[in-house]
Amino acid sequence: MGLRWRLSIAIVVFLACLVYALPSLPGLGPALERFLPSSKINLGLDLKGGIHLTLGVDVAKAVSNSLALAGQDLRRLAQDEKVVVLRPRVVGGTALEFVLPRAENEDKLKEILSRHFPQLDVGTPRKGESGQLRYVAHFTAAEVTRLENMALDQALRTIRNRIDQFGVAEPDIRKQAGNRIQVQLPGISDPRRAVQIIGQTAHLEFHLVRDDVDPGKAVLPTGVVSLPLLENTPGGQKKEGQIAVEKDAMLTGEDVADARPAFDQMNKAYVTLNFNARGARIFERATSENVGRRMAIVLDGKVYSAPVIRERIGGGRASISGNFITAEAQDLAIVLRAGSLPAPVSVLEERSVGPSLGQESIDSGVRAALVGAAAVVLFMAVYYGLSGLIADGMLCFTMLMVMAGMAAFGATLTLPGIAGIVLTIGMAVDANVLIYERIREELRLGLSPLAAVKAGFDRAAISITDSNLTTIIATVILYQFGTGPIRGFAVTLSLGIIASMFTAIFVSRAIFEEWARHCGPKGISI
Repeated sequence: MGLRWRLSIAIVVFLACLVYALPSLPGLGPALERFLPSSKINLGLDLKGGIHLTLGVDVAKAVSNSLALAGQDLRRLAQDEKVVVLRPRVVGGTALEFVLPRAENEDKLKEILSRHFPQLDVGTPRKGESGQLRYVAHFTAAEVTRLENMALDQALRTIRNRIDQFGVAEPDIRKQAGNRIQVQLPGISDPRRAVQIIGQTAHLEFHLVRDDVDPGKAVLPTGVVSLPLLENTPGGQKKEGQIAVEKDAMLTGEDVADARPAFDQMNKAYVTLNFNARGARIFERATSENVGRRMAIVLDGKVYSAPVIRERIGGGRASISGNFITAEAQDLAIVLRAGSLPAPVSVLEERSVGPSLGQESIDSGVRAALVGAAAVVLFMAVYYGLSGLIADGMLCFTMLMVMAGMAAFGATLTLPGIAGIVLTIGMAVDANVLIYERIREELRLGLSPLAAVKAGFDRAAISITDSNLTTIIATVILYQFGTGPIRGFAVTLSLGIIASMFTAIFVSRAIFEEWARHCGPKGISI
């Protein structure tokens, strides 16, 4: 590549980096900010402050819910085979009990269980007085372990989705022993709202209302439950009543594809739902078979509304109204869109990290970086003369590229990240030292300045590329398998290595070749 092209590319990269790095600097006026990118470097929890949460996931509840779903599926599949299965219910959270009223269908039921439910360990049935068979089934040990691990993974994924939609930059979310999840949220201004969004189970169900049953009765008919009903008062407040609904849900939130806040003609907030293809079919069939009845929309065990089904509802759309304020509708849409948690999540620990600690950390880290950079700059200038000053300029260029890269990707700067920057300073100068010593050797062999510069860069570039390539591989592994602080270190170090290779091998070479062509009889100062 020609010398002019090298210098042109270097200038373009410098200007682009300057544009991306400027928004991260404090004190920019609003007039200048309008012409700059909006992305900037985010500060981590250890620098900016925020909240630290330890969440406990009730995986036993997830196993119990899976048993309940298995019971519903068993009754539906048995019905397709003309076999009646009565009253599947979960007992003690670990056992599924169901009744086969006609003993002559025992072989058919065994075939259904072996074909569709290999994860169930079904015991020998007990014969009742009327000849019916009562079964008790448990999940196998392997299935329980699988469900517990899946519940923890799904909770981790759901929480991450909710936080991403909440708008927190670079959260640190990871599993811990004992069915726990650790969450670090830097820069949160409303921790209470964040905790509510993270911990809300958001289990959405649609049940048919039993208007013929008094929900206040002590004993309700089989298959009917009484749930709290959130009623709107004339003053805009909510009060809890009771409503009787069928125990089995027609549809759950698992089939919700999208949820958005909206406003009605009275400017009251509500939430619109869009179902996926499976949910749309179930919802359309359920509404067509129950025209004239009320349908309760149940969220986390509370009925938010119970409208009358006027006609068959196609298209897979529904809505939840409950006298929401705008923030409530937005938060509910977030948790429904991100998915419901497979099991209840409780906050076991909550700690706030104050910004004063972050400022002390920033001051210490910046001080360490400045002292290290000043020592390196002074050494290079004294030991290599004018060439050392060029290396110092390339070091500044490298740091500018690191800042621009972090800002462009929206990366988070943490204390380990500052350590990566300090390490980058040393590694960037190390490349210059290899090149300069090689040029010195070529000059001692009698080569002209231009020939010595070309030979020095050609031969040193191989060693520089090999060593930096192995370090980049290590940083990729750290980023892939590490957690928040380790990832911060890997990001700054990898950006620093790439930037230092560009400035040392590409930009510095163009400057030295131009200098060697016009240096005269005195040669280059190295």
